Amino acid sequence: MKPLKIAIVGAGQFAPCFIPLFQAHPFVGQVSLCEAMPDRLRAEADRFKIARRFASFEEVLKSDVDAVAIFTQRWTHAPLALRALRAGKHVYSAVPAATTLEELNDLIEAVKRTGLTYMMGETSMYYGNRLYVKERWDAGDFGRFVYGEGEYYHDMQHGFYDAYRYSGGQDWKRTASYPPMLYPTHSVAMVLSITGARMTSVSCLGCRDANDDGVFREEVSLWRNVFSNQSALFRTSDGGMARINEFRRVGQQGGRSVRVSLYGTQGSFEEQSDGAIWTGLTTPVQDVESIVHCADARFGEIHEKYLSRLPKAFDNQPNGHEGSHQFLTDDFLTAVVGGKHPTVSVWDAARFNAPGIVAHESAKREGEVMKIPDFGTPP
Repeated sequence: MKPLKIAIVGAGQFAPCFIPLFQAHPFVGQVSLCEAMPDRLRAEADRFKIARRFASFEEVLKSDVDAVAIFTQRWTHAPLALRALRAGKHVYSAVPAATTLEELNDLIEAVKRTGLTYMMGETSMYYGNRLYVKERWDAGDFGRFVYGEGEYYHDMQHGFYDAYRYSGGQDWKRTASYPPMLYPTHSVAMVLSITGARMTSVSCLGCRDANDDGVFREEVSLWRNVFSNQSALFRTSDGGMARINEFRRVGQQGGRSVRVSLYGTQGSFEEQSDGAIWTGLTTPVQDVESIVHCADARFGEIHEKYLSRLPKAFDNQPNGHEGSHQFLTDDFLTAVVGGKHPTVSVWDAARFNAPGIVAHESAKREGEVMKIPDFGTPP
């Protein structure tokens, strides 16, 4: 196998979490870095001893790199991914995949046409809570699906202000108003990646922001967005229901910001920020917090059975998001080399993103019930 050449696109606060993993992976022969800000490009490339540097994405597209890993601002992911696929590059994209239904359709068509690998790096796929629920689902312990809840509670002052300022410059408030439901994949994937269903319709309400920081203001926002919190109720294709919360003004600190609860006809899993239980028709309440909890940024007890599939070169490498970074990096590279669909294919990305895109439109219409298109399944 010829070692892969990977270009990291965007040297913001998230990319440094993945650069060492791409550098260490045995399938990779060269890692380069692309960043439009010269000082940042120099500093981060020097920090990780990256010799090959690109000052523009156009340079990357014209180069001989095999794949790009996109860690730019969230509304730029789809346009960059589309350009990369059309230039013959495999794509790893941070979430979300896209901000419009049209972009999702274009991504799918590009993957169909090129046969290249596209993967969305949804970190919750390897969270302990999701892995535990998926194992019990696959074992049939839930019975038929009834109702699910996916939640992403992340207050603006817990890192989001800093992140938007870091790359947004003096005009950072214009994009810090990013609509919560356009960043839905953590919460939506918590339900759909377990049941395998899709969301078919939605009614969503938004909470008009009342904070005086000047962020969620119609006259300021690139999206003319005034909602800092959004809550949506979905019908699912298996006849069940799901509630998704995306909150950016919420009085919570610590614990899990991304969580899931799932209810079936035979068993149920319920989760709060500091606890998790399993119960069933014939099963008393069981405290399963110790099983689903990830003790640090590396791995938790639930990950032990999966570790053997990671390359030994990752043993001393950094990790993050409850142990997910190493698995996601390996998933993508293994898919590229093996020519198989990755953990979160472009079809999965559409299934996880489209519900939030339509939900935001519903919120702008004060909860109007709207249909969610079906983007199909991988061939």
